[in-house]
Amino acid sequence: MQISTQQWGPVDLAVVLFDEPQFNGDIAPALIDLHASGTVQLLDLALVRRDGDEVTVLEVEDSELADAFADLTGDSVDLLNDVDLAEVGAGLESGSAALVLVWQNSWAARLATALRDSGGQVIVQERIPADVVAAAVAALEND
Repeated sequence: MQISTQQWGPVDLAVVLFDEPQFNGDIAPALIDLHASGTVQLLDLALVRRDGDEVTVLEVEDSELADAFADLTGDSVDLLNDVDLAEVGAGLESGSAALVLVWQNSWAARLATALRDSGGQVIVQERIPADVVAAAVAALEND
């Protein structure tokens, strides 16, 4: 996939930990909806499992979940490399697994382009977890 760097929105990486080493396709419909609506563009997706000292990395298109994620893997950019995924695996407890996702926030691409074109640059950007926001809103409601 060829994308001009001027068209990129912010890119996020998430490592989602699962206590069980077996994956299912239950999250695929939510990711497919976000991708199909243009909200995000999935750039890379990998599954990492750890069993004892052995770390296994599965590309989704090569796994038992290929059918569930088929609508997402066609335009991936493959930004994750073996070193990245080995590092994720090294941090896992034995008998656990992680889904590693990289996505572009397509919804923000127009704003990001406008900021770049006007000479602006983002110097601070933080993600506030949903549970922190919920707690802050609850505290405001209790005042």
